[in-house]
Amino acid sequence: MHLKGKLQCVGHTDTGRVREHNEDMIAFDGDIGLVVLADGMGGYNAGEVASGIAVKTIVNLVREAVAREDLRKPDETSGLSRASIILRDAILRANKIIYQTARTQPHCEGMGTTVVGILYFNNTACVAHVGDSRAYRLRNGKLEQIMLDHSLLQELVDRGYYTPEEAARAANKNYVTRALGVETTVEVDIKEHPVQKGDVYMLCSDGLTDMLDDDDVEVTINTFGTNLDTVGRMLVEQANAAGGRDNISVVLTQVLETFPARFSILERVLKWFS
Repeated sequence: MHLKGKLQCVGHTDTGRVREHNEDMIAFDGDIGLVVLADGMGGYNAGEVASGIAVKTIVNLVREAVAREDLRKPDETSGLSRASIILRDAILRANKIIYQTARTQPHCEGMGTTVVGILYFNNTACVAHVGDSRAYRLRNGKLEQIMLDHSLLQELVDRGYYTPEEAARAANKNYVTRALGVETTVEVDIKEHPVQKGDVYMLCSDGLTDMLDDDDVEVTINTFGTNLDTVGRMLVEQANAAGGRDNISVVLTQVLETFPARFSILERVLKWFS
């Protein structure tokens, strides 16, 4: 699967104004349609170990799978696309590696990380996440969060204890209910979203969303959207100006052209008669 020229990807990560180390990790490869972001946690800088393991494992496994597999074949057991299954399985593998590392390396004890990633294929954004790092989509000028946080605050919203507006102003936003590396396995949430030309997808750590309202992010993307790199830099600068209390990371992807799955004439004929 080659998406060269179909997507524009940029990423920015910053330590912020309070933390001594940056425990966020980002990566993107527009040619295979992969973007990923992780926000590590744990003492003695182990958080950056966890986020580093997560991102490197996911990137390596997805690259290998994309080169080896035919992503056009749906997964018959789950109903998900092969792209979603590949991304989910890479995250599950990363979880195991982080868990084992935390158990065997004393300086890594208690480490973990959130993760959010998108694998683009067949005019679809396959979004997977664990924790409270977020995925957003800007379409026709409107920003929308497309995954729900795995956090105590989100659970309280789901149960009616808070409205979304009250939750946005709440002090205790950072209690995650899922993370990689905490248990031997973890539940990965996956959703598939049809893409349109012009869509902008954003992955970010809570160091951005704790500092900026969604409305502020929407205005920034709409104002500087002709230059995606400027959008990323401006978002980081604004989060720092608002206090920069945590590491700040953002990965932006713009859909330049749609990318339907390609079938040869022979494959089309065989599919017709199957």
